[in-house]
Amino acid sequence: MEYAVVDAQITPEGRLDVLSRSEVRKLLDTSQGGLYGTFRSCSLAVLNSGVGLDDGKALLERYKTFEISVIQRQRGIKLDLKAAPARAFVDGRMIKGINEHLFAVVRDILYVNDEIKGNPRFDLGTEEGVTDSVFHILRNADVLVQAIDPNIVVCWGGHSISREEYDYTKETGYELGLRGMDICTGCGPGSMKGPMKGAAIAHAKQRINNGRYLGFTEPSIIAAESPNPIVNDLVILPDVEKRLEAFVRAGHGIVVFPGGAGTAEEILYILGILLHPDNARLPFPLVFTGPASSKHYFSLIDRFIGATLGPDAQRRYKIIIGDPARAAREAAAGIEQVRAFRKENRDAYYFNWLMRIDHEFQRPFEPTHENMRNLNLRRDQPVHELAANLRRAFSGVVSGNIRESGIRAIEKHGKFEIHGDPEIMGPMDTLLSAFVAQHRMKLPGAHYVPCYRIA
Repeated sequence: MEYAVVDAQITPEGRLDVLSRSEVRKLLDTSQGGLYGTFRSCSLAVLNSGVGLDDGKALLERYKTFEISVIQRQRGIKLDLKAAPARAFVDGRMIKGINEHLFAVVRDILYVNDEIKGNPRFDLGTEEGVTDSVFHILRNADVLVQAIDPNIVVCWGGHSISREEYDYTKETGYELGLRGMDICTGCGPGSMKGPMKGAAIAHAKQRINNGRYLGFTEPSIIAAESPNPIVNDLVILPDVEKRLEAFVRAGHGIVVFPGGAGTAEEILYILGILLHPDNARLPFPLVFTGPASSKHYFSLIDRFIGATLGPDAQRRYKIIIGDPARAAREAAAGIEQVRAFRKENRDAYYFNWLMRIDHEFQRPFEPTHENMRNLNLRRDQPVHELAANLRRAFSGVVSGNIRESGIRAIEKHGKFEIHGDPEIMGPMDTLLSAFVAQHRMKLPGAHYVPCYRIA
């Protein structure tokens, strides 16, 4: 099947309109370890916004001849696109939001390469160094706003959800928007788009003209979860772990909708952090919510958490079924506690410095077959460390499902093997099997073959 493509040259609108010659050379470096591969794949994902595709490998193969380069002019830069997806243009002009996202790609890839990687200012082998790097990436993207009260609700959930579940995310976003809340998501479709859409309508009703719809992503997943058009601030973090930290540092509370392996990964991440003894008194609202039809889904999640992390973890969240207004009220009330706590402890409203994030949650995990096989999924470790390793296991499943590198690894070496204590592996197998049965691993209509085997 052929897809419509166009050639074009585009100019940035209001952001990053000049680059040095050195920066241009780095972006176009096609050598081993060069930036061009990442620059090209992230740019193609942005240009593919709104397409129902959650397979990074398939996207790159669909537009094999796509090329992007930088042209330097006296008055600034242009991006030269060859065989770009035609859907990114209207009457020959690029859609403005896509233009902004495309230059956000340029900004973040260059900043991380020039200022974060290999910079002795950031010791990425320490908790403090990683957190400092996340702060600087978000600050460089201009998403840390000082002069407003806490109001950012992070919304997590799946990209492959039913229409009823999607409508529920919109209703919840609407209720959050009516209460003056801004939305931050993983920037893709499904549960990442719905809350933003609902909040945008509520903000219009409340005459909130500066509503914020933050989208945090990273290079290995953006091709499978292209930014939705409502995102008005896109940030590309360098890896999964820094993306997750950005959510909890910039956000003031979390609402979780139904999802699949990626949502389970996010849940395990935040619970592992909240279970750390240093965070015992730190308020951070965590609400699981969905329509009446998702009651069984959240029962499975709750049972899995109880079986693996125990009752202390279960006490850190509230499950609200079929009541978007109540879910929004719960999140807003929790954020008011966050505001009072930070004011009392002189912590910033715009960045959660006081939260302790153990380095086990910060170290980038590469889901190779060997690393997946060697994960420590046993009970002879502190509960927050077990949560960190369970998070890695689900991250590997996500990689095998939708990331280009993971899909190719599965094609070459077969399924990931996941080993551990039977009392952990049993509930994990039950949960993943339910995700498969409920079509939560891939977008509707896509045939799913599991990329893992529970041993």
